[in-house]
Amino acid sequence: MISPIQNTDQRPLILDQKPESWDLAQAPDYRRAQLIDWIYQKRANTFAEMLNLPKDLRSHLESHYRLKGLELVKGQGSGDTTRKFLFQLHHGDYIESVLIPASPALYGERSDRHTLCLSTQVGCAYGCKFCASGLDGWKRNLSSGEIYSQIIEVERHSGKKINNLVFMGMGEPLANFENLMAAIDVINADWGLHIGARHITISTSGLVPRIKDLADQPRQLRLAISLHGASNEVRSIIMPVNKKYPLEELLEACDYFQAKKKKMITFEYILIAGINDQLEQARLLVRHARHLHAKINLIPYNNVEGLTWDRPNRQTIQDFASILKNGHIPCTVRLEKGHDIDAACGQLRLKQNKPEPAALALQI
Repeated sequence: MISPIQNTDQRPLILDQKPESWDLAQAPDYRRAQLIDWIYQKRANTFAEMLNLPKDLRSHLESHYRLKGLELVKGQGSGDTTRKFLFQLHHGDYIESVLIPASPALYGERSDRHTLCLSTQVGCAYGCKFCASGLDGWKRNLSSGEIYSQIIEVERHSGKKINNLVFMGMGEPLANFENLMAAIDVINADWGLHIGARHITISTSGLVPRIKDLADQPRQLRLAISLHGASNEVRSIIMPVNKKYPLEELLEACDYFQAKKKKMITFEYILIAGINDQLEQARLLVRHARHLHAKINLIPYNNVEGLTWDRPNRQTIQDFASILKNGHIPCTVRLEKGHDIDAACGQLRLKQNKPEPAALALQI
């Protein structure tokens, strides 16, 4: 484990600023292009290694900026090759990212597809009842540089090229809308991380106004809704946000998004034994998905330490999925990736904040 990061360093993170606003001490413009190349293409760890920049400029940058947004603390490797990363931010907070490989045998995906699940906040304020992210409370939004630094550092430590992103980690992405959009600017840019908008999915618990704001963005981003209940009664048990933005308003916002983007929406539906796995919920889900031409990801509940809910048995999962498929709704039952490495959002952070005697070894 690395030593705790000290918070006495008040230099801003250079990744939080647009390249045109960087202070280069009146250096000519071509130096800016060289710095962009060092940061985003060569992935330099320090300003000192940027040897084609003059020494006085490197010293100026070192005195004015921090280069790295986060540091790897530990990782966990899964038997299914899923990898989980715990990062420490500059002032000592922890966040998590999960690297998920393709599953060609199940989904027919390209074998070179590597999906990264990113965090957008330290903790979460929305209190979804199945999720570990909010168990330790919400602390703050991530900056734009901290958000996309997860991609840079996971690629550095895994040796894998990330080509698909899901903002489905710790936090509610649309509650950090401005920083999220600023991060996507860099992620999407040819000079930045060069990941196309069609390979970026934003998941939300149901912030209706922000779904409409996202629809008004010019990028062709994908939208996933953490639905988890097909009626207000059931969804409100699992998703407290449903009391502010009930299902009718959420579905209307999805209508708006689809009308603007002409893109299929995904409903994420975590199946929890005795809570939302009744077949009547499946029938209602067919109705909602058919109206929106949505597809559905069924996700058997991933057990979370500190929560008492359970995963349905295999027969219940199959019966639920059969109703969706018989209703001609595109549906997948998600392969249980990372079940052996606390892959549910926030679990590794909770263990770091409350250490256990058996420390986790770095396995990446």
